[in-house]
Amino acid sequence: MPELVLESNGRTWTLDPSRAYTLGRDPQGDVVLDDARVSWRHATISFNGRSWVIEDHGSTNGTFVQGQRIHHLEFGSDTVLNLGNATDGPRVTLSGAVAGAAAATPQAQPRQQPYAAQGANAGWAQQAPQQQPGWQQPAPQQPAAHIPQQQGPGGGAGAPPVYGDRSPTTFHQFSLGRVMRIGRALENDLVVSDLQVSRNHAEFHSTPDGRMEIRDLGSHNGTYVNGLPIAKGGSQLLGPTDIVGVGHSTFRIVGDRLEEFVDTGEVSFSARHLTVTVDGGKQILKDVSFGVPEKSLIAVIGPSGSGKSTLLKALTGYRPANQGEVLYDNRNLYKQFAELRQRIGLVPQDDILHKELTVKKALTYAAKLRFPADTTAAERESRIDEVLRELKLDIHKGKKVTSLSGGQRKRVSVALELLTKPSLIFLDEPTSGLDPGMDRDVMQLLRGLADDGRTVLVVTHSVAELAICDKLLVMAPGGSVAYFGPPEEALNFFGYDTWADVFSAFENYRDYDWAGRWKGSQHYQMYAADIDAVAPQSVQVPAMQAMKPPKPQGWMSQFTTLVRRYVSVIASDKGFLALMVILPAVLGAVSLLIDADKGLLPNPPNPQTGRIIPNGTATTVLLILAVGACFAGAANSVRELIKERVIYERERATGLSRSAYLMSKVFVLGAITVLQGLLVGVIGFSSREIPEEGLVFGGFTMLELSVPIMALGFTSMMFGLIISSLVKTAEKTMPLLVMFAIIQVVFTGCLFALHGSIGVNQFSFLMPSRWAVAASGATLDFNRISPPETAGDTDPLWEHTVGAWAMDMGALLVLGVVCGFFVARFLRRHEPEVMRK
Repeated sequence: MPELVLESNGRTWTLDPSRAYTLGRDPQGDVVLDDARVSWRHATISFNGRSWVIEDHGSTNGTFVQGQRIHHLEFGSDTVLNLGNATDGPRVTLSGAVAGAAAATPQAQPRQQPYAAQGANAGWAQQAPQQQPGWQQPAPQQPAAHIPQQQGPGGGAGAPPVYGDRSPTTFHQFSLGRVMRIGRALENDLVVSDLQVSRNHAEFHSTPDGRMEIRDLGSHNGTYVNGLPIAKGGSQLLGPTDIVGVGHSTFRIVGDRLEEFVDTGEVSFSARHLTVTVDGGKQILKDVSFGVPEKSLIAVIGPSGSGKSTLLKALTGYRPANQGEVLYDNRNLYKQFAELRQRIGLVPQDDILHKELTVKKALTYAAKLRFPADTTAAERESRIDEVLRELKLDIHKGKKVTSLSGGQRKRVSVALELLTKPSLIFLDEPTSGLDPGMDRDVMQLLRGLADDGRTVLVVTHSVAELAICDKLLVMAPGGSVAYFGPPEEALNFFGYDTWADVFSAFENYRDYDWAGRWKGSQHYQMYAADIDAVAPQSVQVPAMQAMKPPKPQGWMSQFTTLVRRYVSVIASDKGFLALMVILPAVLGAVSLLIDADKGLLPNPPNPQTGRIIPNGTATTVLLILAVGACFAGAANSVRELIKERVIYERERATGLSRSAYLMSKVFVLGAITVLQGLLVGVIGFSSREIPEEGLVFGGFTMLELSVPIMALGFTSMMFGLIISSLVKTAEKTMPLLVMFAIIQVVFTGCLFALHGSIGVNQFSFLMPSRWAVAASGATLDFNRISPPETAGDTDPLWEHTVGAWAMDMGALLVLGVVCGFFVARFLRRHEPEVMRK
């Protein structure tokens, strides 16, 4: 195997045929070229067993030989490359005896379409496209040379392919008894420059009996064997067919050699026989199959009711299909979701960021949640700046998201997903509500993402920019495929001149067998027949319930980040800050209008009858203060979960802790609501005559009266979170908020006696206002202030004792805890279904 000499910018490298070498701007690469026209990971040079090969990784500005752009080329000696520009791009000279290869004479390589799967392990093979003037059939690529598979510890001839039929990116030699550590830090034996990988992530060990095992070193994003995470800090023995996943890298042991496959975006993706059935047996997705070529842009269109959103949920694992499977480079997405979720980006129709924050701050919080806890602020900052430059958002990074145009906001949502370098990106209606100019800009952005080494699938209603896509999937009413293939051939396939005519035909002939027409066509034979016919191969894994994806951050770290982000969002909303102070102040001041000169003490007995005259002022004032606290607390939270639902769904899929998210809301909103309750109490009680001594707090009677009001606001806030977690739209929260406040008025016990009313009294125990008024009533001795008509028929919740006060407060807090439990259960419904099985 001949060595190769590489020269560039006055430096010389001697390349060893036993490994691959990366070229690009990445400082961790083998050949670093510091030029803005060169991509971060631009190309790879390797020996395939017969000749040296240069492979471009979908770079933005291309790799050129003799002025022509190349993607994959077997080259001979004395070959000159230009990276980033055909004439003056950084020059790389390759020289040395290269057996079995002629001098490089590249041919122009147009975008090669279409692709179709040719077998379980065949990868993506090219089919002949429509002949066009000037088009040349490219010479078929030679398969990679067979690598002998030696029997040895942890390896064997039966090792399955990891990425189709691709050769490993790099080889690493094992020596007996040696430990090979993997991680992001430079001191590791195998350095993986991926922010999804911890600084010291995992280790390969050889056991005394000659077998190999992988040990997790407490990594944050997890170490995976066959797609399933091993225990944090645990270990697992490796068999001859086991595949280890660490970040975007996958490893396989073959004999005494460790083969590394780096996911650089060149991945195939296919859906096979996807069928989704809802309650009642109705199918809303019917036998959908198609294959997505690597580094391509796919558009999905169809009329309303054609199953586009259902298909997107099935493809991303949010709602797995009842039948069929989704394959990410021959790996079952549903069974290996824990690992593969890190390589998939999803941009929903609604923005997945907080509009009150600046672009830079929103991405900073997202990066802190998604990257491992040992990632430094400088590393996160560098990745954010890189993404902002790539999407041309660096000039907007200091602006609030609300001040951006619709197209720019969509770019920020895409930027958030690009932080973790996903190979596959899904977008749901990214151009919805945009004008034609912004529509074109967004689609061109997606085209650029695909050209730069990613596979992009976009669900859209817009048909204006379909021509820039590589493939088009048309869904028919009922959830079946009506067409899949090049967009320029679609209208001719349907026999219409415009897409408006096609959609009208779908509407007018809903019972027509569109799927049957598609499967009986020549286009189906060219573009989809092989996908339908081939039985996929996937690693055998346990059932889905065994899967629990690791979290990139610890609970406390996530909680702290979420609290800081939430405080930043609130602080940037001046209207909410003003309302936070004005609302309790007004509610407290209203109580001052009621008999301002009267106190809250019991009236003296009637001198003639001896009966105590009820002090109606005390019960009325407490009623108003309690209702005000209820309304303020619930109003604070009633919109919080529904307005962030899309953000929560996406972040939950990337490893967000449900309890950390909920507790961040409870902590921040609880603090605000408690302070509001204190303000209501101080305003309402400060000008009234109250008892000099309380039951629990001694001389601090005003505080003792205010504490139940504060606790009532907190518990009402928890009820507001229940409403927010149940409703489907924010508009439905206000009627429920008003209804909640009115119910609290009725069940305070101030309007009519609740004790002794069978059924009504027991139902009132579910109302927080009942317990809060009872606690304050115990301090004021309501059984004396408002005595019952019948002697001895006093309300036990109003007893002027420490025990009654403590029971009332305890019941109030228990209601808050119970509400928190239900909110957590309701939040679970808004998570990817594959994570709930």
